Formats: sequence, C-alpha cells, structure tokens
Amino acid sequence: MGKLVDEFNAYREQMNEKILAADNKVLKRIYSIDTLTYQDGALSAKVKEMLGLATSMVLRCDDCIRYHLGKCHELGITTNEVFEIFSVANLVGGTIVIPHTRRAVEYWEELNS
Repeated sequence: MGKLVDEFNAYREQMNEKILAADNKVLKRIYSIDTLTYQDGALSAKVKEMLGLATSMVLRCDDCIRYHLGKCHELGITTNEVFEIFSVANLVGGTIVIPHTRRAVEYWEELNS
C-alpha cells in the first residue's frame, strides 16, 4: 500500500491509543458502539461499510472516507462498486462532494497498489 494509507493508519492508531488511554467512559462507549454497529446483523458488514462510505462522503469527512475505503477494501468491495457508492454520494451530497471524491479515488488507488 502507498504512503497515504500507511500514514493515515499509523496516525489513526496512535491517536486512538491516546484517546482510549485517557480512560473516559463516554469515549470508550462511543468507540464500542462504532465497532458493534459495523458487525454483521440484519445488514452485512459489507453493506454497512458501503453505507458508512456514502454517508461519510456526504458529510465531507476525509478521515471517515479513508477509514471506510480501507474497510471496503478489506471486505473485497470492487472498484466498480466503489464508484457506484461515489455516484450515490455525489447525487445526494451535490457537487460539493466532488473534491472528496477526488481524494477518495487517490486513496482507493493506493489501497489497490
């Protein structure tokens, strides 16, 4: 994987460790809910990650987009599926999502290199 992916994952891991080390009950519970939410249930983990990606794009959160792209990659989501997610996000979010789509494509390419 490329530099963008390695740097993002290292930073995310380092900061999550610091946040969780603070031993704040509310933050720990939020992290736990996040983990539980993306597990298989009535919807598969794959579908939930695709939903997470689309909503992150509409909310214009580049960190979230990168995170969900990584999980989508791990779950075997194809490039064609990712571009359909991008199309839904751009339709729902409007043209303001285009810059995030550009960065998402760059990140997706690194995940697949």
